[in-house]
Amino acid sequence: MPINKEKLQEQFSVQYEKLNERQRKAVDTIDGPVMVIAGPGTGKTQILASRIGKILLDTDALPENILCLTYTDAGVVAMRKRLLNFIGPDAYKVNICTFHAFCNDVIQENLSLFEKTALDPVSDLEQIEFFKELIDSFPKNNPLKRYRGDVYFEVNNLRNLFSTMKREGWTPAHIDQKIDEYLNDLPNREEFIYKRKFKEFSAGDLKKDKIEEEKEKMEKLRAAVNEFDRYQQLMRKKNRYDFDDMINWVIKAFEENKNLLARYQEQFLYILADEFQDTSGTQNRIIELLINYWDRPNVFVVGDDDQSIFRFQGANIENMMLFANSYKNDLLTVVLADNYRSTQPILDASRSVIERNEERLVKKIDGLSKELISVKPNLNTLTNKPLIKEYETQRQEMIDITLQIQKLLAEGTAPGKIAVIYKENKYGEELANYFRLRKIPYYSKRNINILELPLAQKILLQLKYLAAEHDVSYGGDEMLFELLHASWFNIPAIEIAKLSVESAGTRFSDHPLSFRKLLFDKSNAPAKDLFTPSIQDGLKKASAIIEELIHDVPNLTLQQLFENSIRKTGILSSIMQADDKHFQLQVLTGLFDFIKEETRRKPTMGLKELIAIISLMESEDIRLPLVQASGNEKGVNLLTTHGSKGLEFEHVFFAGCNAGFWEKKRKPGGGYKLPDTIFDSLPKHNEDEELRRLFYVAITRAEKHLCISFSRLRNDGKEMEPSMFVAELQEGQQLPVEKVFISDELLSEFSVLHFTETAIPEIEKAEKDFVEKLLEKFTMNVTALNNYLKCPLNFYFNNLVRIPSGKSEATEFGSSVHYALEQLFRKMQDGKKEEFSSKEIFIKDFEWYMHRHRESFTKEQFDRRIEYGHEVLGNYYDVYINKFNKIVAIERNIRNVVVSGVPLKGKLDKLEFDGKSVNVVDYKTGDPEKAIPKLKGPSDKDPNGGDYWRQAVFYKILVDNYEQKSWKVVSSEFDFIEPDKKKKYSKEKLYINPADITTVTEQIKMVWAKIQAHDFYTGCGKEDCHWCNFVKTNDLAVVLHEQEEETEQ
Repeated sequence: MPINKEKLQEQFSVQYEKLNERQRKAVDTIDGPVMVIAGPGTGKTQILASRIGKILLDTDALPENILCLTYTDAGVVAMRKRLLNFIGPDAYKVNICTFHAFCNDVIQENLSLFEKTALDPVSDLEQIEFFKELIDSFPKNNPLKRYRGDVYFEVNNLRNLFSTMKREGWTPAHIDQKIDEYLNDLPNREEFIYKRKFKEFSAGDLKKDKIEEEKEKMEKLRAAVNEFDRYQQLMRKKNRYDFDDMINWVIKAFEENKNLLARYQEQFLYILADEFQDTSGTQNRIIELLINYWDRPNVFVVGDDDQSIFRFQGANIENMMLFANSYKNDLLTVVLADNYRSTQPILDASRSVIERNEERLVKKIDGLSKELISVKPNLNTLTNKPLIKEYETQRQEMIDITLQIQKLLAEGTAPGKIAVIYKENKYGEELANYFRLRKIPYYSKRNINILELPLAQKILLQLKYLAAEHDVSYGGDEMLFELLHASWFNIPAIEIAKLSVESAGTRFSDHPLSFRKLLFDKSNAPAKDLFTPSIQDGLKKASAIIEELIHDVPNLTLQQLFENSIRKTGILSSIMQADDKHFQLQVLTGLFDFIKEETRRKPTMGLKELIAIISLMESEDIRLPLVQASGNEKGVNLLTTHGSKGLEFEHVFFAGCNAGFWEKKRKPGGGYKLPDTIFDSLPKHNEDEELRRLFYVAITRAEKHLCISFSRLRNDGKEMEPSMFVAELQEGQQLPVEKVFISDELLSEFSVLHFTETAIPEIEKAEKDFVEKLLEKFTMNVTALNNYLKCPLNFYFNNLVRIPSGKSEATEFGSSVHYALEQLFRKMQDGKKEEFSSKEIFIKDFEWYMHRHRESFTKEQFDRRIEYGHEVLGNYYDVYINKFNKIVAIERNIRNVVVSGVPLKGKLDKLEFDGKSVNVVDYKTGDPEKAIPKLKGPSDKDPNGGDYWRQAVFYKILVDNYEQKSWKVVSSEFDFIEPDKKKKYSKEKLYINPADITTVTEQIKMVWAKIQAHDFYTGCGKEDCHWCNFVKTNDLAVVLHEQEEETEQ
């Protein structure tokens, strides 16, 4: 459906009128290269959205022809939101994604060109093992080889270097060359020449010792770089890849496959790149390849060199210089200087800091000026200057910040308009304690290690106990006492203590009883009489569960065992009733995902091996990361300087501005020095300049009020000094330092509060916040639609919360069959003669996938399914091999489709073509006779219609509205791969009529509206509904494998 340009013009005109002259110039220039240098608060997102609107209005380009690349997922969400307000639901059709997401899409859409399906992502632990293997093979003359001490000292250095090389696209030969250039140039550099006579050296002599020192550093770097190819070979040998490899795969494919590159160049006629200053060398290369067909490409990059703070992730502002130089004859450069965020005194203060940097575009490109001017009404006339405060101790600083914020809240300031910014998370964690004491609502995020959390440790203790008991009967007795105290068993501590004492009392007798044996005997002993007390019910139940799980250890896959252990013990039920259920569910899911990934790497892994891996991770200090959000998004924001990027607040407290946290913070040892010749257009790396940019970012978050603070003493009494950036601010703006002292009474009051019970305040339910975040990225697919119509709780638990579950035998068998069929058609398409593979190759592809996902089956299940697959697929091949349509599209992902304002997506198994007419084919495994009711349309008995009928209609709606192709679906066909009881194979073809389309479109609109309104907490109420029963009883026993078929994510 084409864009309604009249409506878009109306919306565009309203937004366009709000733009200033420079913004309009950037928006209006839609042809040729444009670089916008957008300072903080200058309306960067607004011009990106406006430019997209201008392109759609003034050209024949469709939303699908626009690609907007940004640096983070948060940037994608923010851009989509702004565009939705600007052009409406068509915003879902514009390709807005991160660089990694774009590359992943290219890989998924062209799987036959990449090896991703045959490789697994490398784990942190595997990576360390690979580097150790590499180090063990170093020859004697390698300068990195160590014979004593920490012989594997180079592991982290090599890992960081190789990651940087991949992100920047540096080859060993390139770095070798830059090392040579650097060493050859040293004798010409002032710092390596004596300026005056010194001891036996005369002015003009070379500082040979210093040059030798540099040579030694460079030879270490050279030795490390020369191991890169061997490391990549080792990864390939082990069938592994890492996150950084994906972009390089796509670059290589684009460079070697001109047809592939041309396809994406033809699709994306307009390219926009946000946060361009943060792009790495490889990310920049992706943009270069996409635009290199045109002499004057329609590319629009937005960035701010002064806010380049992610160099540790491979970003550097050299890309902005290279872009400017590459297109200097045609480039329009626009500097946005009108600031719509801050008061002028705040902007002046920020300028007095950042202008000390030499590494700025305004000092590299003639004619550029970037002095930010406050233009926001009601702000540009305010003259209150930033405050600088000095405290006696860090503790006093935190107390005063807490009191100041409490006063602001009492005066009516909304908590969400206040932020405390600091350099390191540790400061925020301590400050949060003071906030809790004074019942100040707050919101913070931090990276945590799942393995260190109480819930994960209790679950792992349970697994360790099962492993020990399976290994040697009663071998886990020392863990059972602690295990029984877990809250989900609900056993009084005194009952466990009594049992423990009784077990200990038999230790030195002729018949010692282990804890487990005593628990089992007492749980199963018949009552002696009415007056003898029986064992407590919780102990009895725990004994039965433990015995069952120990029996399960050798009889279930590791995934199934984990699932059983969290279900049968009541862990999952306990989590779902907890106040912080969403966080605990994230912990559980993170742990389960880790187990799934490990078993995928080693399908036959047992419980004992898993426990060994986790122990190794703990000893190597390898984290299982999770981002924990605390509090509520409407609370006072506690942020690190890096985390504050892109945000703005009325009141900003910039705390902990001491040199010890900034320029004098001790850096971790190690690492390789890179030659400054590695970047062509920039001077040598200056760490102070990076930190100054970070300081600048923090200052420019403030709208009205900015308070910068530091302390004279640490809490332990050691002296500290303010950061040099505070001095620069002071000097540039003549700002006085206010010394603040906290009274003894207040100090005592806060000390007493430390020992009182506190409650974390909440403004609204955390549930609402959590769900809003999930819905920001939600796009409707047919699985979500069917789940909601079946029961809203089904949708909530399966599609939003995503209760963790292992892959079932039936699901993975179905996926193996799908894969074999996909390969059958792919190989036919790739072959010169367009002939299908032999039956043997067809079945071998099925076997390959089964072996690749061996972790989902026990040995017996695997052998049975392999045998069954041979029979079913062999017969299927014989029946259909000469009847297949060869004009097909396989495994087609369709996205960016909008129908009645609802974004839709879907993955189609196969599309068969007759000209532009399409028959959509969906493969189904399972009993075909049970599928018959699902194929029927709406009736009195089933007013919503069957799931397969709705799937057929949904796919027609999806394909018919897919604007990148002019296809029209005439029918949908369900191809049942397994035969019926009479050994006959069947296909069911459905022809969709306009009434069907109207019905399902209304269902889509209705379900979308209800989901957006959070209307999914009330179930269908049917007696046999698993999810309704789960909510009533918190018993998840029967629901985890309710859906045996593949589902769309």
